[in-house]
Amino acid sequence: MSTAPSARTRLSRKPARGAHDRETIDAILDEALVAHLGLAIDGLPYVVPTLHARVGDTLYFHGSAGSRTLRALASGAPACITVTLIDGLVLARSAVHHSVNYRSVIVFGQASPVDTPDERQAALQAFMDRLLPGRWDEVRAPTNKELLVTSVLSIPLTETSAKVRSGPPLDDEDDYSLNVWAGIVPLALHASPPIPDTRLQKGIQPSPVVEGLLSRHA
Repeated sequence: MSTAPSARTRLSRKPARGAHDRETIDAILDEALVAHLGLAIDGLPYVVPTLHARVGDTLYFHGSAGSRTLRALASGAPACITVTLIDGLVLARSAVHHSVNYRSVIVFGQASPVDTPDERQAALQAFMDRLLPGRWDEVRAPTNKELLVTSVLSIPLTETSAKVRSGPPLDDEDDYSLNVWAGIVPLALHASPPIPDTRLQKGIQPSPVVEGLLSRHA
């Protein structure tokens, strides 16, 4: 399925790097751990790093019910969300052609408060499943008091696009004969061995869920 480009999501620079198919967009959103949420409050621009979770055609955010950012979004402030994954440094023969290989997504939309208990529960579980699938079943569930002070918002994925750069450096033809190393330095996120909490009870070992995180990000 593809999302038709809008005036805001249609790429004007290097359009060949753009993608509007949901498979590409969803994969980037699901891999990225942090999103940047942009909006204007009282005429001033703000860009806030936040966690996100995608469930089907909806992107969710959550935080304190007292958050100025979330209250502004719930009141109808237009939002712009971006995520970026860096896959490598692109080292060229000339200074101006150095770059990075990346995958990014931009989403425009208007947030809506999530008030129904079932959807709120599904959204909160989705946040944890993104960080560590299966962890929700190992820990204490949120209490009613905790839920009352937590705001959950949703934005439909109806106005969005991806932009991707991959491959080697693109030098000027005359520069390919220069005696300068060029190529790609791959970069990747990885997990290190877990560090136990200083107040962890003796004898408690990382669960298979936690150990699985190490194997996925080794």
